[in-house]
Amino acid sequence: MTALYSGSLVPFAVLLWPLLVGLAPIVPRWRQNALRLLPLAPLPALVFALAGAPGAVVLPDLMLGVELAGVPDAALFLGMTALVWTIAGWYAALSMTRGTEAGIFAGFWCLTLAGNLGVFLAADVITFYLAFAAVSLAAWFLVVHDRTDAALRAGRVYIVLAVLGEAALLSGLMIGAAEASDLQIATVRDAFAEAPLGQLGVALLIAGFGIKAGMVPLHVWLPLAHPAAPVAGSAVLSGAIVKAGLIGMVLFVPEGTAWGTVLMVLGLVGAFGAALWGLTQRNPKAVLAYSTVSQMGLLLALLGAGSEGVAYFALHHGLAKAALFLCVGVMVLSASTYQRRVVLGLAAVLGLSVAGLPLTGGALAKLAAKEGIGDIFALAVTMSSVTTTLVLGWFLICLAGVGTKTSAAPAWQSLFAGVVVLAASALTVPWVLWSGVVALPPDYPLRPANLLDGVWPVLVGLALLVLIRRAKVAEHPPGDLLLLTKGWALRAPGHSLLAWRGRRNRHRILLRLLLRVKHGERWLLHWPVAGSALMGVALVLAVLVGLSR
Repeated sequence: MTALYSGSLVPFAVLLWPLLVGLAPIVPRWRQNALRLLPLAPLPALVFALAGAPGAVVLPDLMLGVELAGVPDAALFLGMTALVWTIAGWYAALSMTRGTEAGIFAGFWCLTLAGNLGVFLAADVITFYLAFAAVSLAAWFLVVHDRTDAALRAGRVYIVLAVLGEAALLSGLMIGAAEASDLQIATVRDAFAEAPLGQLGVALLIAGFGIKAGMVPLHVWLPLAHPAAPVAGSAVLSGAIVKAGLIGMVLFVPEGTAWGTVLMVLGLVGAFGAALWGLTQRNPKAVLAYSTVSQMGLLLALLGAGSEGVAYFALHHGLAKAALFLCVGVMVLSASTYQRRVVLGLAAVLGLSVAGLPLTGGALAKLAAKEGIGDIFALAVTMSSVTTTLVLGWFLICLAGVGTKTSAAPAWQSLFAGVVVLAASALTVPWVLWSGVVALPPDYPLRPANLLDGVWPVLVGLALLVLIRRAKVAEHPPGDLLLLTKGWALRAPGHSLLAWRGRRNRHRILLRLLLRVKHGERWLLHWPVAGSALMGVALVLAVLVGLSR
């Protein structure tokens, strides 16, 4: 008789617990207060990460066989993710309105959390794909929770790109799996080199993961979703969920290939371009959203360059950016000048840390990331601190303009305390982990040359901020590429994809596409990954039909 499992059940319990917490709203008497359970859902993962993410488990009879084992640097990714979800859950429990809709929010919050944790624990492609689908698709409910026009529009853009990303991801994984001897992630990744359509498979994976990671030009959902989602949702979207796309790149994109150059180029375009476009925003959450696109671009560029400090950098960014989003929420709930000043002060410190000011956690993250990537690219990383300072300085200006409440929120002190915990972690955890994670001397961050490299970009960025503020940059709604293409993708509820004229013409075009697919069926049946390709086409057509209605 086959054993039900082998190994340690702890990784499985880490994923199972959030799903069990997410079932609480099913019980009517618990539904009203389901939000109170959200801070508890990530706690096993946090403990597991603090223990070093030990152990692995194989469950051969679950699905096609599930294997859970920590990815490279799993403790860093899991620890950051669990802490962000814990504090964001604390914020949601204290600030969001309770009721039936809150129960729905809580259920999908826990499902998204389980998927977010699962991508850092999956050792086989099926488990990874299911976890990625959970974190990607279930997050739609976090985006549209408020049901405002902006939230529904952002939700439409998000779900279209999420479904297309899932189609690309599934097709890419099938191309690799068709050539691999088993379904282990490492085996499938290596199989792309020998697969007949291996390069196409890698391209599809980069597209699928790039959407989730906010990679330019697939980032357009992110500046729309972050401002529209509740503050707690924005915090996990920017701090943790986008890292699902990053870990996918880490696990599946072959090292030492031309794809690394692609990631470097697209990453640097995002790192500088998104930060500059953020200056056209007035909503502080929208500014932070473009800052996230910028920082994720920098992370992808570092990954393409072969940096060994990607996980360390991602840990700091996740903690700091989630705390900055929560600062926006706490500022909105502030009623006194003192409260506003302490929030602005905390946000300023976090912004300087993300920019890489010496002695902050962000400075350590950038020093670790630049090691071994070459002088020219290291200079580009240093220069990115200028635009980071610029956009986060602009964020502080916008944050200071947030209106004042007539009365303080009852739980303001508790909410602010949670943000302080997250901010303190962003500032100090990189120092605590430096000797054990980074292969550099303990005094490396304190050397004069490194201190100077951290100071001058921040000073230049602040000087440019003064000039740009006087120049009064024109304001634009979030969406950049959607705006530049005159809203070809979901510009407004009354506009259709590609601005096709008339419902009849749209349906005729869709019918012609379906007929062409039918004519190509015989050829597809001889293609090794035909099933995956047909599923991808079906998903695309389903999206087009839905948008044409």
